[in-house]
Amino acid sequence: MKILVVPFALATAFGTTAALAEPVAYDFDPSHSQVVFGYQHMGFSTSTGIINGVTGKLMLDAENPANSSVEATIPLSGLRTVSPELDKHLFGPDFFNTDQASAVATFKSTKVEPDDDDEAKVTGDLTLNGVTKSVVLDVDLKQIAAHPMSGKEVAGFDAETEIKRSEFNLAKFAPAVSDEVEINITVEAVKAE
Repeated sequence: MKILVVPFALATAFGTTAALAEPVAYDFDPSHSQVVFGYQHMGFSTSTGIINGVTGKLMLDAENPANSSVEATIPLSGLRTVSPELDKHLFGPDFFNTDQASAVATFKSTKVEPDDDDEAKVTGDLTLNGVTKSVVLDVDLKQIAAHPMSGKEVAGFDAETEIKRSEFNLAKFAPAVSDEVEINITVEAVKAE
């Protein structure tokens, strides 16, 4: 789940006035924030799925990007794969063993390390299937600008990481179905009013 922050580009995007002293809050737009995941299926194909409706909050500190933070909630009710039967199987006893409608994953950042003008490594705690593990997201700031339709200030990010299913008690059928899951996240976050 790559969901976060950026360095010098933030100062450029916001200008260099005293108004930058306070971090700026942004709320995820769940209609334009999602997680896409992929894994190898028995050596034959790369299977993918999507989770829509991601919510969360970004705190962007343009003067000191390392002080920025993010929290996200990923509703597993929004999970869809290539097959309704597979969706149902994922929430059965072999995997999550819970009601899909109430299942969620969360991410809370613990460290932000600016990499470049528009990139950062964001470390945080991912809680999935009742297990919390530290993961690192490689985050890329797309832009911070006025949205052409709403006129509101929006920050757009892409992020990526990889996790192992086995670390979250979801290892059924590994290694035929890869333990490694690639995760790509896209977020549009609107400046809070």
